[in-house]
Amino acid sequence: MIGLGRMGANMTTRLLRGGHTLVVYDRSPEAVTRSEADGATGSTSLADLVGKLKAPRTVWIMVPSGKPTDDTVADLLGLLAPGDAIIDGGNSNYKDSQARYALAKAKDVAFIDAGTSGGVWGLANGYCLMVGGDEAAVRRVEPIFTTLAPPNGYAYVGPSGAGHFSKMVHNGIEYGMLAAYGEGFEILEKSPFTYDLHQLSELWLHGIRDSRISAVTSTIRARAAGRSKPRSTRACRRRSSRWPCSRASFRVKTNRSAPRSSRRSATNSADTP
Repeated sequence: MIGLGRMGANMTTRLLRGGHTLVVYDRSPEAVTRSEADGATGSTSLADLVGKLKAPRTVWIMVPSGKPTDDTVADLLGLLAPGDAIIDGGNSNYKDSQARYALAKAKDVAFIDAGTSGGVWGLANGYCLMVGGDEAAVRRVEPIFTTLAPPNGYAYVGPSGAGHFSKMVHNGIEYGMLAAYGEGFEILEKSPFTYDLHQLSELWLHGIRDSRISAVTSTIRARAAGRSKPRSTRACRRRSSRWPCSRASFRVKTNRSAPRSSRRSATNSADTP
């Protein structure tokens, strides 16, 4: 595992608990030390990491998209051998993933794009994984995906780029739902009725299909009302155990000075889920 941020470190821990053997690397020695305490083998460089893995090697990278991923893949392709595999679990552009796939294929190294959803809750509840690449390569490393995912939470979705493309659409749907919540509450607020908006957001935890988004909304309203978390945390956990609302860490803003047509809701979280 390369990249031991909040998601990468938690994924490492989940894999270790599932019986996998991991060598880890991060530019932060402190992050490596924390994963070593969980049972991983630390390394001091990419070369050191590759040298400590037995062939055929599988290297999962969880680093920011763009140049950090480009540089990491390029360095790894200079170190790995034919038959090895790279898995990119970040939010990379699917076209970038297809280009990296071509570079890796020229060296007979598999490149797999794994759209990864789950955020900081994934350690306990698992990660939703949308995986693209050559099917034979994916099947070889499939035990990694089945360990990380909850039951029915992993699927091979198609050739190179398909995993990250589906994750892009997944994110768009989720952000669209957040925007819809923001607009809906604004309509309620400006209606001829005096609603307790926090009451409604808690009520909807029991009626709206995506309880995670509803839990986020309830938490926002609770904080706006001066409470640390919604009153119905236990009900939220029963409704959607994957997304305990007391862990939500989102903020929604509405620019009231902007024209209605240009208003948007925005999220701010430590990790994009």
